[in-house]
Amino acid sequence: MPSLTKPRYRGIFPVVPTTFQEDGRLDLVSQKRGLDFMIDSGVDGLCILANFSEQFLLADDERELLARTALEYVAGRVPVIVTTTHTSTRICAGRSRRAQDMGAAMVMAMPPYHGATIRFGEAQIYAFYASVSDAIGIPIMVQDAPAAGRPLLPGFLARMATEIEQVSYFKIETAGAASQLRELIALGGEAIEGPWDGEEGVTLPADLQAGATGSMTAGGYADGIRPIISAHDDGDRDRAFAEYQRWLPLINHENRQAGFLAAKVLMKEGGVIACDAPRAPWPHMHPEVRRQLLAIARRLDPLVLRWAH
Repeated sequence: MPSLTKPRYRGIFPVVPTTFQEDGRLDLVSQKRGLDFMIDSGVDGLCILANFSEQFLLADDERELLARTALEYVAGRVPVIVTTTHTSTRICAGRSRRAQDMGAAMVMAMPPYHGATIRFGEAQIYAFYASVSDAIGIPIMVQDAPAAGRPLLPGFLARMATEIEQVSYFKIETAGAASQLRELIALGGEAIEGPWDGEEGVTLPADLQAGATGSMTAGGYADGIRPIISAHDDGDRDRAFAEYQRWLPLINHENRQAGFLAAKVLMKEGGVIACDAPRAPWPHMHPEVRRQLLAIARRLDPLVLRWAH
């Protein structure tokens, strides 16, 4: 049986950005080039339709098209996680079942919420994930992120992992993630197959030392994140620290300044995709934030700036 010591999936699973044309229409040609680049950058897998994919700006038919396009194009080269977040239990379960049928390795879902004020208690959240689990036969990753406005305590997450069949992976990206991960692993034991971190890897060393076995970062420079994880897995803390120290300016600028547009700006600059525009009403990246992002990246020479040339 899969477990914390023998997980089905581990390593770096970056979020794939959604590529648009200037007028906001989907650009599937760039989408496929982005997938090729990300696989070439050394990922262990990919995640599509996440918040960093601008999933909240996509129509339902676009989600279906993007999921099918990505899964058919990747064609098993790496495992793909499909985000199926929705407030409705029925809709999330349906999205998850369709993702499984299309070839998803895993689904990721935030707890149900809506807007700034509509939240649900633990009983409703438990029932939500239990219903999604009943609809599928692949793992569920619970995304514990600030956007949901509902902190999920380690004890509650551990109980769901123990009692709900497919709930076995956890993306922890709230404040104090390392402490949350450490407690989750202590309470859930082997039921916690995949304790992962997120937030662009800004707390990656602490989270790895707490027991994280995977990281879901943004998609621009997996070739910079992978050496940190590899050095940690090899037990070389000094090399892990040095690699993290080297890439931290770019990680920090993405996490605190550029946000989800960073990956697309890097991909556009490197000729991977044709357009780095977000979808309205999200604003374009400020020119100075962009200039600083590219200046930092050029010092590091990531694959994204060389892949297309």
